[in-house]
Amino acid sequence: MQNKKLSTNLFTNTSTNEEGVLFAEVIIPLALPVTYTWSVPKKMQTAIKIGKRVEVQLRNKKYAGIVKAIHSNKLLFETRDLLNVLDDEPLVYEKQLKLWSWMSNYYMCSEGEVMQAAIPANFKLSSESVLIWNEHADIDLNDGSFFSDEEYLVAQALEIKKELKLSEVQQILDSNHVYSVIKKLIEKKVCYVWEELKEKYKEKIETYIILNPVYNNDDKLSELLNNWSRAPKQMELLLAYLHLIKTEGEVTQSTLLKKSNASAAQLNGLIEKQILIAERRSIDRLKSLPKNISIDFVLSAAQQNALNQIQTSFTQKNVCLLHGVTASGKTLLYIKLIESYVQKGFQVLYMLPEIALTSQIIRRLQKHFGGYIAIYHSKFNANERVEIWNKIKSGETKIVLGARSALFLPFNNLGLTIVDEEHDASYKQQDPAPRYHARDAAIYYASLFNAKVLLGSATPAVETYFNCTQNKYALVELNERYGNVEMPAIELIDIKKIINQHKEKIALTPQLINAVQHSLKEKKQIILFQNRRGYAPYMQCQTCGWIPQCQHCDVTLTYHKAKNKLTCHYCAATYPVINTCVACGNSNFIQKNFGTEKLEELIAEQFPEAKVARMDYDTVKGKNEHDNLIKLFEQQRIDILVGTQMVVKGLDFEHVNLVGIIDADGILNFADFRVNERAYQLMEQVSGRAGRKDGNGKVMIQVSNLQHPVLHFVQIHNYTKLFEYEIETRNTYQYPPFYRMIILTFKHKEKHIAEEAAHIMMHGLKTNYGNYLNGPAQPIVDRVRNQYLWEIMLKLPKDANLINQCKTEILQQVNIIHSIKTYSGVSIIPDVDPL
Repeated sequence: MQNKKLSTNLFTNTSTNEEGVLFAEVIIPLALPVTYTWSVPKKMQTAIKIGKRVEVQLRNKKYAGIVKAIHSNKLLFETRDLLNVLDDEPLVYEKQLKLWSWMSNYYMCSEGEVMQAAIPANFKLSSESVLIWNEHADIDLNDGSFFSDEEYLVAQALEIKKELKLSEVQQILDSNHVYSVIKKLIEKKVCYVWEELKEKYKEKIETYIILNPVYNNDDKLSELLNNWSRAPKQMELLLAYLHLIKTEGEVTQSTLLKKSNASAAQLNGLIEKQILIAERRSIDRLKSLPKNISIDFVLSAAQQNALNQIQTSFTQKNVCLLHGVTASGKTLLYIKLIESYVQKGFQVLYMLPEIALTSQIIRRLQKHFGGYIAIYHSKFNANERVEIWNKIKSGETKIVLGARSALFLPFNNLGLTIVDEEHDASYKQQDPAPRYHARDAAIYYASLFNAKVLLGSATPAVETYFNCTQNKYALVELNERYGNVEMPAIELIDIKKIINQHKEKIALTPQLINAVQHSLKEKKQIILFQNRRGYAPYMQCQTCGWIPQCQHCDVTLTYHKAKNKLTCHYCAATYPVINTCVACGNSNFIQKNFGTEKLEELIAEQFPEAKVARMDYDTVKGKNEHDNLIKLFEQQRIDILVGTQMVVKGLDFEHVNLVGIIDADGILNFADFRVNERAYQLMEQVSGRAGRKDGNGKVMIQVSNLQHPVLHFVQIHNYTKLFEYEIETRNTYQYPPFYRMIILTFKHKEKHIAEEAAHIMMHGLKTNYGNYLNGPAQPIVDRVRNQYLWEIMLKLPKDANLINQCKTEILQQVNIIHSIKTYSGVSIIPDVDPL
């Protein structure tokens, strides 16, 4: 993206409503309640377009904003001029701006917050303060009484350089505390300050080495080599180059020096002799494969039938749910669909709920689609994201595999969106705004292109399946595993009958230990699922029962043995391990319950010959750590994998024949109306990792309440029964999908202020929405990061006019509350369709 020179105007002109004046509505990356309007100077009117970045000034600070609309309507207020148009071509398309607008309205946030989430960081130009020498000031730098020593140093540098960045002033004074000096120099009219917008994206430059064209002639090259008399090291370097150019096609300077074990000076000698030439080129940070499509598999009869049904449904509806049991081969259907859309010239968006899933899927897709596909997620650095953005915008990249942020990419010809594991809660953004659900936003975004959307899951969200029963979405079912492999057998283990010496919940029952031993003897792999990370969820004084808690949040601290720290899983604060009880002074602590770290240790002790690994947030933080762990497990270099939800989601391992769910009670006993749905999804998904190739899979669930209805649905692998059970309860108690939910959270460092603000909101809404209000109440965790929390829940009928009016009144009440000085610091966070 080529950018024009950034403005250096010190003052901003204003425009009145004259004939021929154009106005631009501009979105800037701030949480502003409305978009602001600037006038377009005549010299910029031919350059400005919707979707381009422009430089604007707001409250003496400069921003790079996106043009949302251009018009010539007369305004009732004066406007400031745009400072500059920054792009030759629009950065975003109008369909993206429509998505931003929809998300802003639906999820009750500003378009600036959507822009902040949507645009790669290096497209958001950074603003830097610059000191400018005042040419018109009558100043004598030699007047010692006028300047302090520090002021003199900066003033002298300004006179010479004419402008200084803040960082340069800090270097001159060898201090970060420079603001008092700058303030004095401005007061003495030595300089003034202006804001400079800086482009952050930088092309990656690589030096390539090429042979002087003179020596492309074999006779000339032979003559050069045969008559070589001096500098044997340079001769070795030249021969190394000639070898590399034949084997690799192109040779970079870094590769040549590394493989020839030569020095830069020796290479420079050959360049000075005009034998080799150094050429600097702009290169891609992400290497791409050759562009080819290679489909080397044949669908089963059941898969082909499902594919035909999907294609038929797309002639009548734009959204289809593929409800396929685990290991039914849904990915193969996705690949066939992607092939047909790419061959028609369309772009395809393939969404996954988490970055963790992309590493295994990308290898499968690259095998079939080569360089047509790109991957996009938050672990790419800022410059890499810019390059992917530009390739998608130009249409060079046809297929994008990514997590929820891939939704914001600038597709110009989107034909198909696949939302795999559509039920997954990770598709819902929590903090910061926009708090959008990527599945629902993807359906809206696709509608702008008249594109098709395929939702895939073995355990669909209740709301999605309900939409199918209401004929809003098409439904295609794939009820058999690929190759007619049997579904895994489910065995329930009653842990009430097994009590350890401390009368605590047991981690490994004898039945599970025996099953693991049997699998290891058969050279099979095992997955053990425990939905708690860390070593021990909490520690407790045996004498008085005191439990260490976070100083900033109302939660217990989790013990992490590898770090030997107590950690808060809400604010990430860490504390040294407590050996003395602050309540009674005794030092007799016990660790209560167990997380993945302790489970890994217990397994390693129980099976010392087995290779054990752990997959949770603590072990796969790096960019490639998750991918490396997956590869090791695929290659059977790990026998037992212990993990949290990461091991549940769509991973495909053909040698796993045993899955253990260590603590099903922890999944079944959450205080949430979705608890049964979530528990079924987790248990069915994790059980689906077993016996995917030969059907000899087994799942062992350790649980105390064997009569829980969800366990029966899991045992018979029957999602429809779960749906029928859940939908009746949801209707009775006015929950989605029959009602729409909005949760308002009030945050403040003073508990009573947050509570009072919540009550003001409740009274403001009570007149029109009293029948739909619940609260105010404190959530289970009522203090996070020293902020006290209060909540109001609204359950609204599915009436679009009523919901929109309610959202408008909520925002009005927010403005009223913030206009009262006492409550101006209260954060009020609306969460639409919360999870």
